[in-house]
Amino acid sequence: MPIVTKTERIAIIGGGAAGFFAAINCKLNYPNKEVDLIEKSNKTLSKVKVSGGGRCNVTHYCPNVKTLIDSYPRGGKKLKNIFSQFDTNQVVQWFEERGVLLKTEKDNRMFPITDKSHTIINCFHDEIEKLGVNIRLNHCVMEIKKLEEQFHLLYRVKTGAKNTIPHDQNTLIYDKIIIATGGSPKTEGFNWLRSLGHEIKEPVPSLFTFNMPGENTAKLMGVVAQDVSIKVQGTKIQQRGPLLFTHWGMSGPAVLKTSAWGARILSEMNYNFHISVNWSGLKNEELIREALQKNKILHHKKKIINGNPFDQITNRLWQYLVNKSDITETTIWSDCPKKSFNKLTNTLFNDVYHVNGKTTFKEEFVTCGGVDLSSVNTHTMQSLVCPGLYFAGEVLNVDGVTGGFNFQAAWSTGFVAAKLC
Repeated sequence: MPIVTKTERIAIIGGGAAGFFAAINCKLNYPNKEVDLIEKSNKTLSKVKVSGGGRCNVTHYCPNVKTLIDSYPRGGKKLKNIFSQFDTNQVVQWFEERGVLLKTEKDNRMFPITDKSHTIINCFHDEIEKLGVNIRLNHCVMEIKKLEEQFHLLYRVKTGAKNTIPHDQNTLIYDKIIIATGGSPKTEGFNWLRSLGHEIKEPVPSLFTFNMPGENTAKLMGVVAQDVSIKVQGTKIQQRGPLLFTHWGMSGPAVLKTSAWGARILSEMNYNFHISVNWSGLKNEELIREALQKNKILHHKKKIINGNPFDQITNRLWQYLVNKSDITETTIWSDCPKKSFNKLTNTLFNDVYHVNGKTTFKEEFVTCGGVDLSSVNTHTMQSLVCPGLYFAGEVLNVDGVTGGFNFQAAWSTGFVAAKLC
């Protein structure tokens, strides 16, 4: 009688960026094994679709691993071994081998040359179909049980309308599992992993914008300041970069980076705090004073409101800051009182705003928190408390600043987890 060999079955739970990347690379590594991609909803790759304004910020150009890990408020240093196995250069190569070319923009963000997220989505779906990965939609995993050397996935199938009660519980059996379910805004969303023995860090939002209902900034909606410094008063949190005015307050890389590095502290402050902004791009107040004084001498008969000496400050923003410094629209430089001159200097260097609330975009939410890396072998992404189970992506307590770093973590952890060793 011939020996019948059982086909090993691998499950990837989560149909997002990390899940798809892990599933594809699993099948590439183990073409004779059955690979299932399990997603609780009826759609996949939602974040990939909306990322970068629909262009998909695939990764960030980084010349070395150290530069890469410095961009993660949580987890980067512990993932040094993962990034050493699969870095940004290898991401570019991986996509190029599949006909997807990436481009690097001035701020080092990388996008497909088509500027369309569907280029990435189509690439993934083509690979999934070509390799024979099974996709199970509307499968909501309720619990994982390990019985001897196999995993029993208890799940419910969701059907029909959004609020339809799921069907009775069913079971699927697998030999290896990769968890790539993404972040959860509530700690209860990690209970099924906590029950297996994993330590969970309380989730709080990261990468959010600042709401300023009491500030008169709505008139500046759409204005961008290219190089500002932001400090959160009463803390050591300080970041630098472009800032965008919105109808609800402030956004842009400088704000998003501030929210990422200060995620836990700002949560403890209940998102009610003050920030100070240096609009000038200059490192101290004395340099600002010198620039204004020079302008005052050269253009002494010119109206201050029309005499913007800072290239990086738009005229709309300059006019706003002049008005905020109690300088009238008709005041010329030579008539500017010392008190007003000092106030303008201070406004440019230390402009204070009250933040009261945040805006987190549902489709793109990023959490600080998740499965703590103390529960994971960061050489392989295998669980230290449940052998045979692996992790990839934002389900981990790993998150990066804006600019493609969260996708890079998804690709790197997904790639390494897919080795299953």
